[in-house]
Amino acid sequence: MSKEKAPDKDKAAEAAPAAGGGKKKLILIIVIALVVIGGGVGGWLFMSKGKKAEGDKGEHQEEEAKAAAHAPAQYYKFDPAFVVNFGGAENSRFLQIQVEAMTRDPLVLEVIKANEPAVRNDLLLLFSSQTYDVLMTAEGKEALRKLTAEAMRKVIAREGAKPESIEDVFFTSFVIQ
Repeated sequence: MSKEKAPDKDKAAEAAPAAGGGKKKLILIIVIALVVIGGGVGGWLFMSKGKKAEGDKGEHQEEEAKAAAHAPAQYYKFDPAFVVNFGGAENSRFLQIQVEAMTRDPLVLEVIKANEPAVRNDLLLLFSSQTYDVLMTAEGKEALRKLTAEAMRKVIAREGAKPESIEDVFFTSFVIQ
């Protein structure tokens, strides 16, 4: 029987280290799982703070846009009025337009003032290229008003200001002879 007991002791001896190794593996797996979960939670917190900061920037920009939208409209009146001749040699016509640009940004007003010669040049070229038949219709005048705003925005953009800050352009006087 002593021979039989010896193999049982060997089995018990083999089981004990295996059980101890199993506990070590279990502890190692638990530690790795905690590190992975902790890293995931930390990463999520970090990313959510980053998104919140980006959201704050977006909210700040949105608030600035709302403030700009609620700022009072400011107008720049081009004085003197624009006077151009247009049409062919047989039926030469004259156009006199008083133009005012609307913005809510005082810096854009300064850019317009500083660059008035360039704006006036582009607008004179635009106005003198029109035809009588087109300008006699409401649609033609509205199209010219939009083209005027675009021409002004191009000059403003060349000077580094925000072209979209020129919200609208109005003709306060429009005379054709």
